[in-house]
Amino acid sequence: MIQKITTERIPIKLWLEDLEEDALQQARNLANLSIAFRHIAIMPDAHLGYGMPIGGVMATKDAIVPNAVGVDIGCGMCSLRTNLEHMEQKKLKKVMSNIRKAIPVGFKHHAEKQDERWMPPVEEELPIVLQEYNSAMHQIGTLGGGNHFIEIQKGSDGYIWIMVHSGSRNLGYTVAAHYHQQAKEENMKRREEVPQDLSYFLRGSEGYKNYFNEMNYCILFALQNRKLMMERVKSAFEEVVPEVEFSQFINKPHNFAAWETHFGHDLIIHRKGATRAEEGEWGMIPGSQGTSSFLVTGKGNPLSFNSCSHGAGRVLSRTQARKTLDIKTESAKLEELGVIHALRHKDDLDEAPGSYKDIHEVMALQADLVDIQVELTPLAVIKA
Repeated sequence: MIQKITTERIPIKLWLEDLEEDALQQARNLANLSIAFRHIAIMPDAHLGYGMPIGGVMATKDAIVPNAVGVDIGCGMCSLRTNLEHMEQKKLKKVMSNIRKAIPVGFKHHAEKQDERWMPPVEEELPIVLQEYNSAMHQIGTLGGGNHFIEIQKGSDGYIWIMVHSGSRNLGYTVAAHYHQQAKEENMKRREEVPQDLSYFLRGSEGYKNYFNEMNYCILFALQNRKLMMERVKSAFEEVVPEVEFSQFINKPHNFAAWETHFGHDLIIHRKGATRAEEGEWGMIPGSQGTSSFLVTGKGNPLSFNSCSHGAGRVLSRTQARKTLDIKTESAKLEELGVIHALRHKDDLDEAPGSYKDIHEVMALQADLVDIQVELTPLAVIKA
């Protein structure tokens, strides 16, 4: 932990030295919620979000806050190791071409419904999931936009790795929007002075039960989405390198809420852009398409509610990046590194390396949260 703020109802513990004022105010709002327990933890990649900073961790006893999970419920990353130690550029480009043909990106979905066996079974009463189910069958196995990516990387362990970052697509967004609106309505009925973006459901209410059930479905859907994409990536490799083998699948969500035990209490831990890092638990912390990413194991630090960052974190907003960064300069950096990158025009600058914090500084700030196991260098990247 780098610093502690004690001016609010409960303390704010931060794993960074500087946090933009708007994001810091969001952290203060969290700390002043009557439902927040013990302290708020802010990870080193933190930046402004909706209601709660991205990179924030909050514990509650008897309430759940939809906006403390976020609109991309279950968003996360998975990694897979290959047995390959080297790939020629020609073969790598062919693999990337195969991936682009198999996996829609941005707003694109599959034209045909995907095999229903990839869909998590609907075992509860899930009105929004059922409403969106048929559409979701076209969305599963798709990447999305923003900071989502498929990346081929070379590990410090000598092997080539695959990393996929994506979430629950429009299904999760629709569930999040529906229940955030419901939470705001419940908040108004209670007449409690709470920022609208932090409206919540109390345990025992119908909204609490329904949101928890639909959120958990979206977390499973997001995992299946990543797994299906990973299967398509594996096929893309096998077409080019038939002898390739795969092992050590790792999956970690970073937008979710779950019951856990901390400080002797059963608590709902909300992680929004934060990764669970229990002692010995594997996870991923990506940088940008021009910098290292890391496979890590957690240290189980109780002060962070056993959490760590989910990435490098933004240093420029998307709008600032497009206005201030230069496409030629940013592209040249990636080409100098030999990365097959995704910077094609000015609109892509919001995902340029210059829009992100220095991943090595971020990792240094959380040395008490994780141990680095493998450093991954980008070889090729797909983004929307």
